[in-house]
Amino acid sequence: MKLINLNQAVYNALQFFGKTKAPQANWQKVNFPLVGGSGNAYNTGTILFAKKPAIFADESNFKATLKKYKALLKKKVIKEAIIISASGEKDSIWELELAKKNKLKTILLTCSPESSAAKIADKVYAYRKLSEPYTYNTSTYLGMVLSLTKEKPEKILSFLKQIKLPRNFKNYSSYTFVLPDQFIETCDMLNIKGRELFGPYLQVRAYSEGHARHAKFVHQDKNELVIGLGIKNKYFGDPKNKLDINIPKTANFALMLCLGYSIIGRIQESKPAYFQKNIIKFCKDYGPKAYGSDKPFEIIVPGN
Repeated sequence: MKLINLNQAVYNALQFFGKTKAPQANWQKVNFPLVGGSGNAYNTGTILFAKKPAIFADESNFKATLKKYKALLKKKVIKEAIIISASGEKDSIWELELAKKNKLKTILLTCSPESSAAKIADKVYAYRKLSEPYTYNTSTYLGMVLSLTKEKPEKILSFLKQIKLPRNFKNYSSYTFVLPDQFIETCDMLNIKGRELFGPYLQVRAYSEGHARHAKFVHQDKNELVIGLGIKNKYFGDPKNKLDINIPKTANFALMLCLGYSIIGRIQESKPAYFQKNIIKFCKDYGPKAYGSDKPFEIIVPGN
């Protein structure tokens, strides 16, 4: 089974959303919600509520967060829980159940309106998605971000196609992104994608400019390419191994996410097929077992 790389998934998603409008982000009207999600669903939540008051929790601290803010729940300062899950399965199910047990109104943002979680939530916002390899979740969360930012997918795609990488791009063993502070929420999405695609074989890091100043570049090495996305990098990494990419003044979260994913996809394209080699066994064997299930994950997650 041949899988597309992440760069192609980004291109496909942008072409798709150029023809398919994302829903209105009416969930933005919710005041001071508890926003929950796993992995990049959590990070998507931090983007969607980057400019609004909210409390964030993931599968590891969701229970503890509800306990921590119990007084605010009782006083109805926090009245809603917004759970983000592309699949509407796994941890989103018990998170919604627990939120309801704590008398919160529950809202689900998902690409699976017939899922187990969708049957529990009080309100469901359903997003479109494409068929993609397991863990890519490119069209899934991009649709949610576009519903907020209203960026033009065709303009983002045109911008990405103009990006030129150095001839020796494939020779590096470490790639680090530095982003403007205003896009800090994007960094963890890039970090997670690097870990998912390359694991222990290759290093991909992403920091905001502010975080980068805090000893993230103690070690300057010729094998690391430091990629500035929308910044002028004067201080980070080996001076001879830097790449600065200018971004449009109108750039928002969707462009930054697509730009980072696209470059990670081009790293993937230039390296051995680590993900291709391991994802099939993960989906069939040790991935679902971590959830106490013998049912295999879908290697290609279908679109809707």
